Amino acid sequence: MQACVRGDHFGKEVGAAPHTYTRTLPGFLEDDNLIPVPFLLTGILNCAMSAGMDAKEAIKVVSVILGGGQGSRLWPLTRDRSKPAVPIAGKYRLVDIPISNCIRSGLNEIYLLTQFNSVSLHEHVSNTYKFDPFHRGFVRILAAQQTPDSSAWYQGTADAVRKSFNYFMDTSPDLIVILSGDQLYRLNLGSIIDEHLEKGADLTICTKPVCREDAGMLGLMEVDSDRRISNFVEKPGDAEGLSSLQAPMYKEERYLASMGIYIFNTSVLRALLENDLEDFGRDIIPSAIRKYRVYSSIYEGFWRDIGTVRSFWEANLGLADPVSEFTLYDVNSLIFTHMRYLPPVKINRCDLVNSLVSEGCILSGELIKHSVIGIRSVIGSGSVVEDTVVMGADYYEMQAPSRQAVPLGIGEGCVIRNAIIDKNACIGDGCAITPDGKVDGTNTNLYSVRDGIIVIPKNTVIPSGTTI
Repeated sequence: MQACVRGDHFGKEVGAAPHTYTRTLPGFLEDDNLIPVPFLLTGILNCAMSAGMDAKEAIKVVSVILGGGQGSRLWPLTRDRSKPAVPIAGKYRLVDIPISNCIRSGLNEIYLLTQFNSVSLHEHVSNTYKFDPFHRGFVRILAAQQTPDSSAWYQGTADAVRKSFNYFMDTSPDLIVILSGDQLYRLNLGSIIDEHLEKGADLTICTKPVCREDAGMLGLMEVDSDRRISNFVEKPGDAEGLSSLQAPMYKEERYLASMGIYIFNTSVLRALLENDLEDFGRDIIPSAIRKYRVYSSIYEGFWRDIGTVRSFWEANLGLADPVSEFTLYDVNSLIFTHMRYLPPVKINRCDLVNSLVSEGCILSGELIKHSVIGIRSVIGSGSVVEDTVVMGADYYEMQAPSRQAVPLGIGEGCVIRNAIIDKNACIGDGCAITPDGKVDGTNTNLYSVRDGIIVIPKNTVIPSGTTI
């Protein structure tokens, strides 16, 4: 038997609101009464399974990626681009991580919220994520804008979602997945959605078990044995009450830290945003825990927040380790990015040790050790590059918009250690670049020192013979 389930998302009277949808599911009786959220979700799931359908074919899901604000902790990498557009692992962008997780999980309707330096992000997304005409899918950028209702920019993560909410409603989603645009991880979001439905949750928060040493600077969840969240504490430090937040499912001392990944029932998210609260972690999540069924989905795999220059540097160099915690080589779980059709790497003479080298590079150096070398990088003869992220270039020297006195790339006889060389940098012959002896927080026209790492900003020209 087939029957229709109608309503404006969940927990509201049938046909009462403008975003009304109709679903035809076998074995689900029509009911014109108020339908509780967990009952409706579970009913749709059970009916879909009995009909041989995947749950996500019955449950409508959209994904929202938070592009972040000014990205001041990643400056100067965010001087000329938004945080999600920052290159990582030689050939990708940070935004490729959450988008790839969504696509691999079968979530192909994706919104990306951003407001700062979004031109390069627009170009990357529009040139990369093109879905075929026979399947519904998109990656749509929603930049902050003035509207009749608001003339202000996004004031925080929750404010960004609130101001964009009407766009998400175009397809009348049942669930909204909210993700961060500055994390490195690999996650099957479909399995998290399954957990959300099985628990009859209003909100599911992905959490990562951490030790006491790391717990104090993270948002921690207090849960019961069924993983229902009863309390949330933002960055408690090493307070005496920290022990009360221990996760009960672990024998050793472990705490569940929020990963900033949320699965909301749409009606619940709508209700939680009917205010002026600005941030999810600080404002919305504590409010949700008091009012709704909020559960933790525990993730045991690799996860790294790329929020600072040092965490960015460490995450990149970790990929160059002989055995990396996060692998780029899982053919069943690829990370997608722009197809550039670049030529193979050309090595004239260079010792390579524990390094990643992207396509299109020309290497003539003396030694490249524990480093990440980005696309189209050119490294001259006799140069030594150690513990360094070289982001590469957007073009080759013969394509340069204006010929520089210093050629594109790293010249001959250079020594570079503990550094990040941003894109299109021109470093002359005989330069020495290290953070040694420099005060943290130093900023000049040629370099910045952040978290003990020296950063050469995008498009910087460093004359031959310069010692930094």
